[in-house]
Amino acid sequence: MSAFALMRGQLAWFRERGWDVTLACSPDRQAALAVEREGIAFHAIPTQRAISLLADLRTLRLWVSFLRSERPDAVNVGTPKAGLLGGLAAWALRVPKRLYVCRGLRLEGSSGPLALVLWVMERLSTAVATDVVVVSRSLADELLARHLVNARKAWLIGEGSSNGVDAATIAARAAAIDSADLRAEHGIPAAAVTVGFVGRLAPDKGVDTLLAALRQIEVACDVHLVVIGAVEDPGVEARLATLGDRVHVLGWTSDLWAKWPILDVLCLPTRREGFPNVVLEAAAAGIPTVTTRATGAVDSVVDGVTGFLVNIDDSSSLARALTRLATDHDLRQQMGTRARERAFDSFSPQRIWGGLEALLDGTYASPDLQRLDRLPARDARRGTRAASNRDGDA
Repeated sequence: MSAFALMRGQLAWFRERGWDVTLACSPDRQAALAVEREGIAFHAIPTQRAISLLADLRTLRLWVSFLRSERPDAVNVGTPKAGLLGGLAAWALRVPKRLYVCRGLRLEGSSGPLALVLWVMERLSTAVATDVVVVSRSLADELLARHLVNARKAWLIGEGSSNGVDAATIAARAAAIDSADLRAEHGIPAAAVTVGFVGRLAPDKGVDTLLAALRQIEVACDVHLVVIGAVEDPGVEARLATLGDRVHVLGWTSDLWAKWPILDVLCLPTRREGFPNVVLEAAAAGIPTVTTRATGAVDSVVDGVTGFLVNIDDSSSLARALTRLATDHDLRQQMGTRARERAFDSFSPQRIWGGLEALLDGTYASPDLQRLDRLPARDARRGTRAASNRDGDA
């Protein structure tokens, strides 16, 4: 899924610039689609998402075997498991350039022994890399505060994101879709204000906070929830059903861009992120976002300009923000326009890819590369997670 959704166009760009690119990950439908789309080679390395000592040792052995046969000039690993296992294998075999792209911290929100295990895994992943890319400024702050990375070998590219956004293509794709027909196809009333939730329906994505907000009277009569993503948890599915005919589950799609016209607002009530690409894609389609001050998410929205920021797990503030956007058509349009402008101006994919290439080829010759120990200080923007509600934000 990371290769399919978070590296769109990137692998083909490297191939076109003369790199011999092989994707190594678990074999599944998304991997096959990514390989076909990017025109690259594939090597299957089955990997379990959960921690499993025996399975992980088998995966490490597969990484070592693969890299020993390929002898690559560089590796780019970018999930927690690949960052650790692929990174360790590349370090052991002395691959010259070992890039770890940190897209978020699993240990955020964890406690006890698991938090320690996750800390050690993350620290090892950054230690064996020659360079580390963090995908947002707030994620950089989090890694440094937790002593997880050496700031002298860690980088932020531009304003963040791991892949940028192809804003022009998304905007054109969305403009070609008749939103009225799309709503009719999915049984959504023409006059309804649609709030979209896109991605995994998991606790750390804050789906229960969103459901609690939608049950509040202010928005209950006017807003329909559109879920784009697989509902794998029966408990979540049951809670969605309590909203009755105001919830529409579209399921997973390989053509998300064609679904953007069905939405008026994107809502990402997440508890942790790295940098949510989905916010940039929505912005390219002219859709404002309501999200939280969680790590990564806070960087994806300019509060009060391209959407709203609320505190984590704060369903009341979330309801107020959604109510404002649901009841003020002009505000939605204004924020959507500014979000689109920001996506076009600041998050070109070529800007991100050029920075990645400058790290992988060892030249460091990109004006967009910012080393973490040289980042300018900034004012606190996030507030505190335990802060009381800030009504002015919504």
